[in-house]
Amino acid sequence: MQRRTLITGLAGGIVAAAGVALLWPRRDAQALTIVALLPQLDALAAAPVRSTGAWTPFQIFSHCAQTAEYALTGFPVQKSKLFQDSVGKTAFAAFSVRRAMKHGLAEPIEGAPALPGAGTAAQGIARLRQSLLAFSAHQGSLQPHFAYGALEKRDYEAALVLHVHNHLEEIRT
Repeated sequence: MQRRTLITGLAGGIVAAAGVALLWPRRDAQALTIVALLPQLDALAAAPVRSTGAWTPFQIFSHCAQTAEYALTGFPVQKSKLFQDSVGKTAFAAFSVRRAMKHGLAEPIEGAPALPGAGTAAQGIARLRQSLLAFSAHQGSLQPHFAYGALEKRDYEAALVLHVHNHLEEIRT
């Protein structure tokens, strides 16, 4: 009976994720590449910015940098293989179709060091920029995403860009 409950729950989650994907706005005009993202970050580095959320701009950019860094070094904690192969893959597919991600914007990466409290937006952007360029230059295998599992490099890049775009929703100039 537990197996049936699990399968029913997973099927319901997949259907729900597909429904959410259909309701989210698309971000068709923006390429999901690091090359397209860098000029946006450069513009933010040159302007005074503030956050409308729980984290400072420095913390937001540092958090996004952690994600790119962990793509190369490995996330501290992984979701189960079952989660990655079901909910994780479904969520990534929905984000990819919609070209937009929605997630808790004040949720740290599980197992990661606490985000530093002090720093400027420009310092956070510099770290993010450096981590994205390191990701782009990386020629070896990538570490599994904590929720999505193994991704091809172009999909991982899209996931990183979608993640940054989602967090940029809380940044104001």
